[in-house]
Amino acid sequence: MKGTTQLVIFFFILFWGVVSEIFAQTPQQSPVIEDVLEQLSASDEDIDWTNQIEELTERIQEPLNLNTITKEQLESFPFLTDQQIENILAYIYINGQMQTVYELQMVEEMDKQTIQYLQPFVYAEPVKETPSYPKIKNILRYGKHEVLTRLDIPFYNRKAYNETDKLQNRYWGPAQYHSLRYSFHYRDNLYAGVTAEKDAGEPFFAMHNKQGYDYYSFYFYLKNIGKLKSLALGNYRISFGQGLVISQDFFIGKTTSLATLSFRNNTIRKHSSTDEYNYLRGMAGSYQMGDFTLSAFYSHRLLDGIINNNVITSIQKTGLHRTSREAERRNAFAMQVAGSNITFQKNNLKVGITGIYYFFDRPYYASTLTREYAKYNLRGNNFYNVGFDYRLRWNRFVLSGEAAIDKNNSMATLNILNYNLSGNYKFMLIHRYYAYDYWAFFARSFAEGSSVQNENGWYLAAEITPFSRWKLFASVDFFSFPWLRYRVDASSWGTDAMFQATYTANKRLNMYFRYRFKKKDRNYTDANKEKTVRPLYQHKIRYQLRYTASPDISFRTTLDYTRVNPSEVSASQGFQVVQTFACKLPALPVVMELHAGYFHTDDYDSRVYSYEKGLLYSFYSPSFYGEGNRFTANIRYNINKNMTLIAKLGLTKYYDRQTIGSDWDEINNSKKTDLQLQFRAKF
Repeated sequence: MKGTTQLVIFFFILFWGVVSEIFAQTPQQSPVIEDVLEQLSASDEDIDWTNQIEELTERIQEPLNLNTITKEQLESFPFLTDQQIENILAYIYINGQMQTVYELQMVEEMDKQTIQYLQPFVYAEPVKETPSYPKIKNILRYGKHEVLTRLDIPFYNRKAYNETDKLQNRYWGPAQYHSLRYSFHYRDNLYAGVTAEKDAGEPFFAMHNKQGYDYYSFYFYLKNIGKLKSLALGNYRISFGQGLVISQDFFIGKTTSLATLSFRNNTIRKHSSTDEYNYLRGMAGSYQMGDFTLSAFYSHRLLDGIINNNVITSIQKTGLHRTSREAERRNAFAMQVAGSNITFQKNNLKVGITGIYYFFDRPYYASTLTREYAKYNLRGNNFYNVGFDYRLRWNRFVLSGEAAIDKNNSMATLNILNYNLSGNYKFMLIHRYYAYDYWAFFARSFAEGSSVQNENGWYLAAEITPFSRWKLFASVDFFSFPWLRYRVDASSWGTDAMFQATYTANKRLNMYFRYRFKKKDRNYTDANKEKTVRPLYQHKIRYQLRYTASPDISFRTTLDYTRVNPSEVSASQGFQVVQTFACKLPALPVVMELHAGYFHTDDYDSRVYSYEKGLLYSFYSPSFYGEGNRFTANIRYNINKNMTLIAKLGLTKYYDRQTIGSDWDEINNSKKTDLQLQFRAKF
């Protein structure tokens, strides 16, 4: 452990010293990233958003020229509607090149908030010559390099480090987490890089990790080179249609913005993050032929899992190899994937067909399949899915959707109707039907459940701006599950409703109030140990006030309240108060954010969530239950134009317990303190 820590410190010193002629500047955080992350903090989905946060941050570092921007590039911004994208392109076509980004105010249906979101990602500069193919000498001369390294230090010990009689559960590696990333890119055309990571508890240059880091990722990615739309080698991600066949892309889900619910998935992207599960490995490409775009891909990966009698009984998605038992499950079986998509797009019509075939090198029969609720889940060793997707825009209406089948001819379909009465009045209707026996291993789309299976529902939402300073959002989702689900031993149904009112007094002061109600069936065991299925009622309230005292000082106050109770059972409650203070120190290149919160909940069901500013390309939204405090300090020091050092110190103190966590992650203390360090160099 001591040698590993010294090696990590050596990495910091090395990167500090070798990059002496770096000139790239540190980007500022975009308000859209902050808003999206804050909304995600209210969700209980356990999803890694690293890829999406990284891509938005990269776009801030390399903004796009509005006078050469393409429809595809505009569609990559989740906050732009289809109508706004069309209006931006039409404005440039009719009026000629923009002279300044402030001309966006003259584009029809571009509101102030959307312009504020878009500004960090774009600029306006006259174009004198037509862009040509990138030349190798220009790539080598003007390409941008970045080195990023991170170290997490916990100031506590987990139970697994003290285990002596059950060695298969002992963590054999250092408690520190660290990662190393190198990336290169030239404009928006070429990307290449390598990512290496060691999770806390994993050995480093020892035992089953003699190669050093536990995880390595390589990628090479070309984009928009003539008719070649994209070419990916190494690790990559793919999404097509509405995600009923395959989607590894950015999708937030139910939020208070209709724009984030738009599906524009026809992409092949690089995979450069530390996410060890949600990617493909091999080769993928797309080529444009007139109005048609043809895409094809192939992947061969080794996955973690449990093998019994040459049968895969469980697929492990964590990427953790800390114990001897976890190490035995590493690269347990192989999965191969091949597929293609052909898309036709002309004027306001877009249609596509996606086919995917994937197989394991041994049969898959999960141990959970013996349970009744998992009766129709994935089993076997070869599978396929085929989907047809469409998108039609007519005046202020946009109709889009996808229908897909699996190898058993079971079906899933999703259809969306958008109506944009004006920039101030927007409406959306979504219908989805996912058969109880439909299965697509890579599918991910709009759903109340965790998979595209066993669900019917109607979702209606409206976003209006009745007055200049007010913005209102309301949505309701009626859903049902025809077959049993985990912790629900009967067919079930529910309702999810949300309302938010946002008031922007001026550039310095804004606030919002959000209320969310959800009714969802769940198993309940009473005092007599009788099990029944009852509705679970959940109420969530959040109020947030943001005040910017000056360009260098800002405050954010957040209040949360949660109330949860099964039918005919007393409710459990929870609340949280969080105060955030951010400032830029005078005469110093230091930006600091302090975060303090107090939480008090009756149980785990009434837990609360909080968004915290993290390190670069990271998202952290911890949940808390019981009673305690949470304190963090995030400090960014811009050493010069070429280097940035970030430190985040976090302390959680509980007043209702003497241990934190459970099983082998248990901490024998009522508080836990972590230090995260990150160093970035660009040249």
